[in-house]
Amino acid sequence: MKQENLQPKQNVTKPAVKSPLARSLPAFTLHYQVAMPQPESHLFEVTLQIKDWQQPTLDLKMPVWTPGSYLVREYSRHLQDFGAFAGPAFGDTTFADPPLPRLQTLAWQKVQKHHWQIATQGQSTITVRYRIFANELTVRTNHLDTTHGYFNGAALFFYVPGLEQQPIQVEIVPPEHWQVTTPLPAVAKKPNTFEAKDFDTLVDSPFEIGTHQIHRFEALGKPHEWAIWGQGKIEVDRLIRDTQKIIQVQADLFGGLPYDRYLFLLHLTANSFGGLEHKNACSLIYSRLGFRSPEKYDRFMQLVAHEFFHLWNVKRIRPKALEVFDYEGENYTPSLWFCEGATSYYDLLIPLRAGIYTAKTCLNALSQEITRYLTTPGRLVQPLSESSFDAWIKLYRPDANSPNSQISYYLKGEMVTLLLDLAIRIKHRNDRSFDDVMRQMWKQFGQNEMGFMPEQLKSVIESVSGFDLTDFCDRYLDGTEELPFDEYLSGFGLRLQPNLEGLPPHTGMTVRSEHGRSLIKWVEANSPAQKAGLNPGDELLAIDGLRVSAEQVNDRLKDYHREDTIEVTLFHQDELQTCSLTLAAPQATQYQIVAIEQPTPTQQQNLAGWLGSSRILLDREHT
Repeated sequence: MKQENLQPKQNVTKPAVKSPLARSLPAFTLHYQVAMPQPESHLFEVTLQIKDWQQPTLDLKMPVWTPGSYLVREYSRHLQDFGAFAGPAFGDTTFADPPLPRLQTLAWQKVQKHHWQIATQGQSTITVRYRIFANELTVRTNHLDTTHGYFNGAALFFYVPGLEQQPIQVEIVPPEHWQVTTPLPAVAKKPNTFEAKDFDTLVDSPFEIGTHQIHRFEALGKPHEWAIWGQGKIEVDRLIRDTQKIIQVQADLFGGLPYDRYLFLLHLTANSFGGLEHKNACSLIYSRLGFRSPEKYDRFMQLVAHEFFHLWNVKRIRPKALEVFDYEGENYTPSLWFCEGATSYYDLLIPLRAGIYTAKTCLNALSQEITRYLTTPGRLVQPLSESSFDAWIKLYRPDANSPNSQISYYLKGEMVTLLLDLAIRIKHRNDRSFDDVMRQMWKQFGQNEMGFMPEQLKSVIESVSGFDLTDFCDRYLDGTEELPFDEYLSGFGLRLQPNLEGLPPHTGMTVRSEHGRSLIKWVEANSPAQKAGLNPGDELLAIDGLRVSAEQVNDRLKDYHREDTIEVTLFHQDELQTCSLTLAAPQATQYQIVAIEQPTPTQQQNLAGWLGSSRILLDREHT
């Protein structure tokens, strides 16, 4: 089949309904200029010019969050030196302080934490200037220093309420010898100037400004780039080859690529991990030394696969609650388990399908995820749908009790997707799978970017699987029953094996060394440690009168047995205490997917259909 036959039709979106404000104004322009004359100050200097304004007031609002990261981050807290003026400002690339004499100062007031209101005094050209402090290097914030500038639109720019559909130009004034990289298209004959068709697109288009490496390549006849900032040991040719494989696999799954150009933006740091999806790009952050071992390289490729998968799932296939973004507050949905959990499941499968690693590696990675799930007590407390809904107040704000009271919708969503995929494959002998769910969601909702409701997602899964999912959803999405992994794995000749070898008796406390002290960081609910009165933040000093460090706790406990009682000496705040703790039986801290004895031909066929190989059944102990 020719490549052009693989391409989907261009996304067709319904024309936005103009607000009364938009209908009342003639065509006007929004033009931003972003300068950084003193990068060492960590201050972006931003100028907004609006022409042909005809209202007595101008309202400007800054988003409080950014799509893809579900937490109110209060971006306006980094804004300073706000000023409003009458008349044009461009041609003056410096941030004048005090304002340039020829500009008339306009009165303004701050109405809310993120909302500024300007009295325009009949002026049709309005200039706004402000600075943004940028010294937080993550994929969802801004960072500026002497090596580069990076920013996200939500964390830097205002929008005019009611006029979010207006096109916006962004001009970058970089330091000498710095280059600009962004997924936005360049404006002809205007150096370092780019245009977003609307505010959503501006928010969705990160900027990297500096002396970063740029590596261009093609995949499926379309241009792609890796833009890499920071020092690190990366074999670029291998990275590009493997990226091309990931692109091919995902394009095959969905029937083509829904963009004209794509940017992979990578920041290399001492020890970081994360990603943020965009429609035509993704921002990644990773350890600069995280490419040496095969395991760390595989983890990075899973990150690449995850964020690239999002260009379909969540950027275009998205819940109704996220169809139109409300940048002023939380956008609640119970379906983040599908947006992130299904994506997390596929980020393990895609490198396997791409030939980047083997089925054994895939199962090892899946075993690690199941281990994280089964060692999180909160899985039995918080339902998956509630985890999705409460992302705004819980997932990004962990505390000492979080493992006891909540479960990540990424993690449990991944587990639920696994079970659904296995169930569909068993029922239909691998002729159907969760791939068909994704394709149907793309066809029904993603291509035209129509938001889906939870019941519509359930209906699509039911139509593909042939199951009534009411009971499944009651138990595993809206309930907290334990997930029956072995029941679903058995059809593939696999089972889950807990590893108890060499483990000490169970205390239910996690101890870490911090600034020379052994601190209890977490106490499991209903565990021996909690029943003994131990608390997160306590400093552990001794067991049975003998000093012990965080690194020595497990070895010391191996001298004891279940139901033994030990004396634990600690500082609770600044008070010396001794508590009696009765040890429990060892509890598994690791689970491994292994082969059952003598798998049947059908089980081997099912496994081969799922992971592309049945040979892993020959190695039961080291799967």
